[in-house]
Amino acid sequence: MPSYHDDLALAHMLADSADGIGMERFRANDLKISTKPDMTEVTDADMAIEKTLRSTLSRARPRDGVLGEEYGTDGGASGRQWVIDPIDGTRNYVRGVPVWATLIALFDQGELVVGLVSAPALGRRWWALKGAGAWAGRNLRGGKKLGVSKVRRLADASVSISSVSGWGKLDKQDRILRLVNSAWRERGYGDFFSYVLLAEGAVDIATEPEVALWDLAPLALIVEEAGGTFTDLTGESGPDGGSALATNGLLHNEVLQILSDEGS
Repeated sequence: MPSYHDDLALAHMLADSADGIGMERFRANDLKISTKPDMTEVTDADMAIEKTLRSTLSRARPRDGVLGEEYGTDGGASGRQWVIDPIDGTRNYVRGVPVWATLIALFDQGELVVGLVSAPALGRRWWALKGAGAWAGRNLRGGKKLGVSKVRRLADASVSISSVSGWGKLDKQDRILRLVNSAWRERGYGDFFSYVLLAEGAVDIATEPEVALWDLAPLALIVEEAGGTFTDLTGESGPDGGSALATNGLLHNEVLQILSDEGS
């Protein structure tokens, strides 16, 4: 298997640039906010981060493709593609809540091989390399290896969701309520934070009903390399199914049954 250590180091360099831009504009009085056609918010920081990362990648990896939330897809001849969410948690960002992050992932020939999440307002990063585990810390040199929890009973499990209202759009609000009412505890950490907490063993179940590839790509690898299971709500593995269910693995089938269309 090829070594992707240089790509992981590059992802950390990209995150350094993103952190600088994001923190400079965080809680700025002149932050510019607009609404995209899908009615989600975008800020001048989102745009600046993605432009900067694309520019760096065009020099450092000129043959690689790039998919970003704000500027779409640029092709590449190498069969490799970087996936970028410049600010995951934009609504937190615009309200001054420090739970937001830049998400960076690399696919090689369709296989997810590098994932990194950088949350500078929290002073923390999470990253993973295919086959080499998942880690967290302030930088690449100071990481601590992650592992999911060993909770086996749903009644003992901590569940993190994005929101109840999002499940109502899919006529699955009764499913998510059944799940959280069956669990020991539920919280709405939301966005990237649910999944990295799961990789740390602090949360046992994290799920969202509607998400894009850039929302999930590095998170799927981080969860799996920490020993967890990551699928969509139909049970298909990977981050590109349009929905997400991550667990410590021990609870996955039971939770999937509750949330899936086959669940009673």
